[in-house]
Formats: sequence, C-alpha cells, structure tokens
Amino acid sequence: MFNNKYSKTLTIILVLVIVIILGLLIFFGINVYKKYYIKQAATNAIEEFDNKIIHDGENQNSIDNTIILNDLIGNVDLNTLYQNSGNGNSSSNKPGTGVTYMGYDVIGYIEIPATDIKYPIIPDYQSSTNSLNVAIVMLYPSNKGLNEIGNTVLAGHNYRDGTFFSNNKRLQNGDKIYITDTSGNKVTYEVYKKYETAANEGTYMNRDTEGRREISLTTCTDDTKQRLIIWAKEV
Repeated sequence: MFNNKYSKTLTIILVLVIVIILGLLIFFGINVYKKYYIKQAATNAIEEFDNKIIHDGENQNSIDNTIILNDLIGNVDLNTLYQNSGNGNSSSNKPGTGVTYMGYDVIGYIEIPATDIKYPIIPDYQSSTNSLNVAIVMLYPSNKGLNEIGNTVLAGHNYRDGTFFSNNKRLQNGDKIYITDTSGNKVTYEVYKKYETAANEGTYMNRDTEGRREISLTTCTDDTKQRLIIWAKEV
C-alpha cells in the first residue's frame, strides 16, 4: 500500500515537472520566434525604406533635369512642375515615403553599433503600447521630422534581452548613433550624457540645444522604477 502511494506521488511529481518544462520551452520558444520575426520584419522594412529613398532620389534627379532643360527653352510652368514633383512641403522629413512596418508609417531608422541594433522609427502620432512593442517611436517634437535642428526624443522598450533599447545602459560617452530620415540623410550623433530620472520627469524633452541637432533616447531602467536617458549631439 505504501509503495503504491509512493509511486503515485512520484508519478504526479514527474508529470508536473514535465508540464513545467514544456511550459518553459514553449514560453522561451515563443520569445525566440518573436525576436526573430521582429528582427526580420525590421530588416525588410529598412531595406524597403532605403530602396524607396534611392528610387525617389533618381526620380527627383530626372525632374530637376527636366526643369533645367525646359527652363532653357521656356516651355514649362516651373511652379506647377515643382509642386507636382512633391517638393512643395516645407519639411522633407515628414512621413510620406509610403513604407510601412507592422502597420505603422516609417519615417526613418536608427542604428547603434555599440548595442548592435537597427530598427525603424515611427512617428509619435501613432504612439501606443503596441507600437512600442515593435519599433522605436519618435515622441518629440510632433510637428517636425527626424534630423532637424533641436532635440528629438526617441523612445524604445527595455526588455532586458538585447532588443530595442535594452542595452542602452551600456552606452558610453563617445559612442555613435546613426539616424536616417526620409530625405536619405544619415546623421551621426555622439553620446555625451547618460543619467537616470523619475519616470514622470520630462523636462529634458524640450531642452535648448543652442541651434544644434541633438537626440535623446528614453527607456525604462532594468527595475522599471526610473527612466534611463541618453543625450547625443550631431558630429
């Protein structure tokens, strides 16, 4: 009788252990697949973004040549042609490439060699919990594009797994950050300040950059109690 009860107890324990192991394997398997899927989707979106910029650039060169030629022979309304070319906007860095990623407009992308990341950037008007799960979000300012004069704030999650801004804590002064915008401009920024602050503290967002291009990266600390802020300036 005792042996039977002992055997049943061992069997139950063994089943529970197997269930726990299977659960952990499924959990980690899903996470690995999710990371792989997002990385591939991000890579594809960035490639499409680059190809779109190159294609639009070639088209623009063709339009510019047409303007010059027709101006010489006096055979075209230059204002009409210029507006139809898509260059009537005051800011060339605003969304408009037509490239989407996970259902969001892509306005550029970020590269940080020191943490080995490369992700699309989506605009703040689409910011949500879901968007932060798959991309880097431009939080501030809301009326400009990337790589413009002033402070641009980019937010990313810290999943403590190496993705997005998880390894921002490893960044040091002098590390480089590259931002490519919809005009095809790739601007190099250099980290010069790193600090932690309260989660609800946001005075750094509209800080005075004295006429320079700067970026601020924001993410949560590993314990999620504070925010880790990185300042970088154009070099």
